[in-house]
Amino acid sequence: MDKRVKFDFEVYFTNGGSLRGEDFRLDINGDTISDTELADYIIQDLRLLMAGKVNILNKEIFEEAHKRKVAPAENATEQLIDLSHTIENGLVTYKGLPAPIICDYLSRADSRSYYDEGTEFQIGKIEMVSNTGTYIDCPFHRYEHGKDTSEMDLKAFVDLDAVVIRVPYRNGLAITDEQLKNREIRNRAVLIHTGWDSYWNTEAYYENHPYLTAAAATYLVECGVKLVGIDSHNIDDTSGRSRPVHSTLLGSEILIVEHLCHLDLLPDDNFTFTAAPPKFKGVGTFPVRAFAKLKKDVAG
Repeated sequence: MDKRVKFDFEVYFTNGGSLRGEDFRLDINGDTISDTELADYIIQDLRLLMAGKVNILNKEIFEEAHKRKVAPAENATEQLIDLSHTIENGLVTYKGLPAPIICDYLSRADSRSYYDEGTEFQIGKIEMVSNTGTYIDCPFHRYEHGKDTSEMDLKAFVDLDAVVIRVPYRNGLAITDEQLKNREIRNRAVLIHTGWDSYWNTEAYYENHPYLTAAAATYLVECGVKLVGIDSHNIDDTSGRSRPVHSTLLGSEILIVEHLCHLDLLPDDNFTFTAAPPKFKGVGTFPVRAFAKLKKDVAG
């Protein structure tokens, strides 16, 4: 059965004054809806500005046919999908590079000597190379005078229109330009889904991994893409000493994200991609919290 919610609300404005409503009714998807979701809907639907504290009162959920096709509170939300591996103490991302050391600089127990009773803190200490976990490569990683993470504009990292191109590793490790064609990729982030992330943190992950060919990198530059990501150990073939894909993409200021995961959870398009590193001077590579943002289907 369709569910609806009935509730009262109070909205207090940060510049003074308030607004109250009684017996407000709303279609919902599922059997429940949180007070926070209701508050967000009220503020958005009534186009309220300077809203502060919101109280939801006398909430009651009951069965009744929907008045709209989809609950507006659901329409207002977006789905986020995490595409990053977890970085933990001792994790090996790239063989030959040291694993991160993650520990206490100040433990909770030691902090008790500095603070009042019942007040304790932990301050962490991290020692690691910048190529750890899921990370982004900026031009400085390859080129001495290329832009580092502090010099790239924020718009290069955030809310990029994106597509997924699926090239299963079982069909071959070399990803060619032919496999990237017949897709709308200009001005987009192109995420290559190979399925190799299933080997993450195992011996198999580090060798004989999927990679892009030099011709594929040239094709992506010619198409004017913004960023290229892959769920593999490296976007280049690491069996030799040359790295033509890094050279070609970073030489054109096309960012690279390696060691992605969960690309199987994404649609082929109609989402945005974000992978923003801290603003470090003199660093061309750094871990990111990479994620996709999917708009929910307004038509339900």
